[in-house]
Amino acid sequence: MFFSSPAEIFGMDGVIVLVVVALVLFGSTQIPKLARSLGSAQKEFKQGLAEGDTGKAATPAAPVVPTVVVSAPAPVVTEAPPGAPVHTA
Repeated sequence: MFFSSPAEIFGMDGVIVLVVVALVLFGSTQIPKLARSLGSAQKEFKQGLAEGDTGKAATPAAPVVPTVVVSAPAPVVTEAPPGAPVHTA
């Protein structure tokens, strides 16, 4: 099965019909606003990609220092308290 590019599927007649449908749906006053917002979104997207490539956004602002919690060791009982039963093996 052969898939062609979208420009070949629509042809010139399809592009004209698409433009007319867009004008009817959005109106002639909304088309420039829509194009402006798409242009600014594309510009912000490219800036984000450029920042991601250089690694500026990946580095943290301040170095992270891990905290180490040290607890006191449990007391070791070597003798039985007075009055405790004594077990012998």
